[in-house]
Amino acid sequence: MFEKLNEKVRKLTYIDVKLIKLATFFAAIIVVKLFPQLLKINYWVLIVLTIACSVKPAYKFLSKK
Repeated sequence: MFEKLNEKVRKLTYIDVKLIKLATFFAAIIVVKLFPQLLKINYWVLIVLTIACSVKPAYKFLSKK
């Protein structure tokens, strides 16, 4: 299953990836508008979650393989 997804992702251009990021950003804004209590989350929790989600992609991007 992931092999097929990887093949499809390789077909995306730089612009496609940026558009996906923008769509995700705007979707997050909609979620926050619907659930304003999400803004009360401690920012340290958000920092930890951001770092935790970034470790594997950053490692893969920066590795020499």
